[in-house]
Amino acid sequence: MSRRSMTTGLLLFVSALAGYAAALAQDRPAAAPELKTIEEKASYAVGLNIGNSLLQDDLGLNPDLVAKGLVDSLKKAKPQLTPEQVREVMTAFTKQAQAKAEAKQKLAGEKNAKDGAAFLAENKKKKGVTTTESGLQYEVVTAGKGATPKATDVVRVHYHGTLLDGTVFDSSVERKEPAEFPVNRVIAGWTEALQKMKVGDKWKLTIPSDLAYPRGTPDGTIGPNSVLQFEVELLDIVK
Repeated sequence: MSRRSMTTGLLLFVSALAGYAAALAQDRPAAAPELKTIEEKASYAVGLNIGNSLLQDDLGLNPDLVAKGLVDSLKKAKPQLTPEQVREVMTAFTKQAQAKAEAKQKLAGEKNAKDGAAFLAENKKKKGVTTTESGLQYEVVTAGKGATPKATDVVRVHYHGTLLDGTVFDSSVERKEPAEFPVNRVIAGWTEALQKMKVGDKWKLTIPSDLAYPRGTPDGTIGPNSVLQFEVELLDIVK
C-alpha cells in the first residue's frame, strides 16, 4: 500500500472511530460501517489489529477511552492529559500491569506445580511406565530395532506435544513434516529420552517441568512449572 493510501485509510479509521464515539455518547448503537473500498477495509483491519494486540496483553483498558485517545491524537484535538501527565500515568500503569502479571504468573506456577506433582505420582504407578533417576517418565508404544543416537547426533523425529489438559502446543504430526535437530540442542527431557531410544521406536514421554520449561515459554503457550507430554517417534539418525 502507498503512503498516500495508508494515510487515507488512517483518516477513514479516525472518522469511523469518531462516529462510534458519538453514538456511544448518545447511548445508541452505531451502524456497522460499510467496507467497500480497499481503504475502508484497510481502516477496519487496522482497528482490528490494534484491538487484538491490546486484548492479547490483557491490560484491562477501556475501549471507549482508547478510541477517544486515538481520535484526539490523529485529529490533533486538544488532549485531556499533558505530555508530563501521560508519562507519569504510563509509568505507574506499566508498574501496575507488571505486578499483576507477576502475581498471575506466580499463581499459575503454583497450581501447575501442584497438579503436575500429583499427575506424575499417579502416572508412575501405571503399567508399562518407566521413571528414570531424573524424573523423566516414558512408555514404549512401538519398539524399534535401529541404532541409538548419541548426544552429538542429528535426528529426524515426528512428535506431538500436549499439556496435561490435552491442549496441543506443538506437533510435527499436525504439520505433516518431521523435525530434525541435534540431540543435545533440545529440552533436557528429550535429550535424555532420545539417547535411550532406537530408530523405529515410538515412546510416550511425560516430562517434569525442570526437564522442560520451568519458567514457561515467553509466548505463554506453556505456563511455568508445566508437566509436558509428548508422543515421539524416532525416524532416523541423520548424521
